[in-house]
Amino acid sequence: MIDFTNIEYLKTGNPKQIRAYETLTQNKVLETLSEFDPILVGTVPINIDIKNSDLDIICYWKNKVEFVSRISSLFENKAEFQIREVIINQHESVVTNFKIDDFEIEIFGQNIPTKIQNGYKHMIIEHKILESKGENFRLEIIKLKQNGYKTEPAFGKLLGLKIDPYLELLNYKI
Repeated sequence: MIDFTNIEYLKTGNPKQIRAYETLTQNKVLETLSEFDPILVGTVPINIDIKNSDLDIICYWKNKVEFVSRISSLFENKAEFQIREVIINQHESVVTNFKIDDFEIEIFGQNIPTKIQNGYKHMIIEHKILESKGENFRLEIIKLKQNGYKTEPAFGKLLGLKIDPYLELLNYKI
């Protein structure tokens, strides 16, 4: 199993993964976020990204005000910088977006350890499903995403999940 907590695996990936590695390391994005236990999650790490997929980085903050201040000071000079506070699944969340090089980057922070956040859990489960279902399944996921599906609903459609793919994936047994 890939250690998704360390982006070294991207160095030997597809061309987009290699570019993501270079962008993140050259700009020291994860390094500057290290106090927040950052993990790159989403579609790029598991090779189901499409043309406009962003780089999703989850973070764990203990003090929201300090996190917002730190994120702002680190990235407010980046192109298209935005930061907002939202409630997701009854949890206070901070979402930051900006561009570096040819990548849109989204930093998502919650007062939940990163390995317990749904973004990480979904990626791990989706990775295991992709490994068990093979290349044709992966290509079908990509095709659905290209047709407008979000990642979890695309998995839900192909796996026959009926109610809420975001919740059902968390309990999916491979």
